[in-house]
Amino acid sequence: MESKRQQKVGRQIQKDLGEIFQKDAQHLTHGAFVTITAVRVTPDLSIARAYLSFLPDKNKTMLLETIRENTRFIRQKLAERVRHQLRIVPHLQFYIDDTAEYAAKMDQLFADLVIPPAQPDEEEETY
Repeated sequence: MESKRQQKVGRQIQKDLGEIFQKDAQHLTHGAFVTITAVRVTPDLSIARAYLSFLPDKNKTMLLETIRENTRFIRQKLAERVRHQLRIVPHLQFYIDDTAEYAAKMDQLFADLVIPPAQPDEEEETY
């Protein structure tokens, strides 16, 4: 369970990373639209795990590798934005967020289910 401080820092980092990917790091995404779906921060605020979603989702692993290779640049841009709010800028770790794919897979599984209608009982027991 995250503390209120972790949640606030996570939301601020999520907002700032979104702006960084839109304005300062467009060259890293090769025209793909990057969404930061969540940011989880460790209790000591030293590590921030950012979960990314890409549109179009072709070559996500290549995009993630490019972003991971440029983590230092992204952290530097983040430091410029949060220097007055945080004493230490957390180290960034990036992961692919696959919840949308998982939800689509679950929807497909439910759509493919064949449930026969219930048979009415001929003699209903009354108590």
